[in-house]
Amino acid sequence: MYPALHDSVSRLLEEDDVSFTFFAIDENKGSIEEYDTNIMGRFKCLNNVCPNAGWASKMIAITIRMYPEQHYNARVYHQCCKDCGSLSQPFSDDSYAQRIAYRLKKWSGIEMDRPSFTVRTSEHRHESALCEGCKHGHCRLSYGVAPLSFRIQGSNTSAEMK
Repeated sequence: MYPALHDSVSRLLEEDDVSFTFFAIDENKGSIEEYDTNIMGRFKCLNNVCPNAGWASKMIAITIRMYPEQHYNARVYHQCCKDCGSLSQPFSDDSYAQRIAYRLKKWSGIEMDRPSFTVRTSEHRHESALCEGCKHGHCRLSYGVAPLSFRIQGSNTSAEMK
């Protein structure tokens, strides 16, 4: 969880006169809404002797939760390093704040256009064995749901986020 990014989320919520407080307890008990999605960002291997300097990912699994009295939190799932198997530390700011603000606004009844993202078919495959979101059943790719709204380049195939 990233409580330090709450100010970024709050600024986006203020655009529609919505206000939430970050709930620092990482549990779904008591939540009234829960949504699995993904963000983009970078990972840094936590093993100091690993030669892997880090990697980018467009599929960092997160679970957004809403609690009574305008509280929320978001669990960001780690990935294991492909080189050494150690857990990594994800980092994302803009994508995190935008995704959470979007979901909280939707849950608050704000009418919003669905975001549109392009996925290139040449991108690296998602490696479920390394994804903590997959291991915990919270990665959208672990249960066959496409990430957000997507259009595969060079194809007429498309799907939309709920």
